[in-house]
Amino acid sequence: MPRSRRTLISIEDTPYYHCCSRVVRRAFLCGDDKYTGKNYNHRRGWVEEQILKLTEVFAIDVAAYAVMSNHLHVVLYIDLETVNNWSDREVVEQWHKLFNGTALTQKFAKGEVIDECMVTALKHLIAIYRSRLSDISWFMRCLNEPIARQANHEDNCTGHFWEGRFKSQALLDEAAVLACMTYVELNPIRAKMANTPEQSDFTSLKLRVSAALKGEQPKRLLPFIGNERAHQPKGIAFSLKDYLELVDETGRIIRDDKRGAISATANNILNRLNIPADNWIKIVAEFGELFHGPVGTLQEFSCYCEHLGKRRRHFSSSCQYMQTN
Repeated sequence: MPRSRRTLISIEDTPYYHCCSRVVRRAFLCGDDKYTGKNYNHRRGWVEEQILKLTEVFAIDVAAYAVMSNHLHVVLYIDLETVNNWSDREVVEQWHKLFNGTALTQKFAKGEVIDECMVTALKHLIAIYRSRLSDISWFMRCLNEPIARQANHEDNCTGHFWEGRFKSQALLDEAAVLACMTYVELNPIRAKMANTPEQSDFTSLKLRVSAALKGEQPKRLLPFIGNERAHQPKGIAFSLKDYLELVDETGRIIRDDKRGAISATANNILNRLNIPADNWIKIVAEFGELFHGPVGTLQEFSCYCEHLGKRRRHFSSSCQYMQTN
């Protein structure tokens, strides 16, 4: 039986989560449908646009994403500090970017005087909105529902477009986060939909490569901020240049189905993560098969399971690949 979402997400253990949604019925996000002759590639653009739009609403950052033919991947970072620092008015304004709210919140947003008898009700609504704006389930709901409506309208049909539940897995440490990001961003290359990162349409990797060529980083993705330091800004504590080189070399090995070798420069990240190069290639190439739940070292995995009271610990043997033996 599927576990409720709250038993899978624990902010105390990690703010990083990998989520995946798949379509149901004979549906496509892109490509040619041999039964109808229609091409649905434009739907990938819908999904990418909605992902990036939501980063401007939620206190949830997107670290990586890939929109494939019949499923999508996102790696998300829950930013509790930001959502807790928003004023009540900011919370309402953020919520109103997606939803109308109520007459009471509309009145509050306009700066009108709120009757004393309605203040408690207003505070309650704001607390609900604040919670939802850092909730992965609400993020995925606001991502998937508009796409489903657009697709059903285009197909002139009704019913489910996505599977009932999106899949989510906790990424328990830096190694798990970077391995999952690399796995997600290399999806088109592994599926032979692209040969190089810059050709990987509808992925965060293509955005990063395009921005890096200008000496920039995409504004709507969680940034790389270099090595760890005191009072560091929010972001991924690795060099963007090293990461892109590591992803590029990993992609070449996976695409060519050869043993290959990771260069000394790209290996800087693996040394910090304490992962042998051979393990890294196996993790990225077989991430979906190796991990069907939380990802991390065996120690992090055990702590997470104990914290959430999970007695059955499937796939714990895969944790061995996340560290030097």
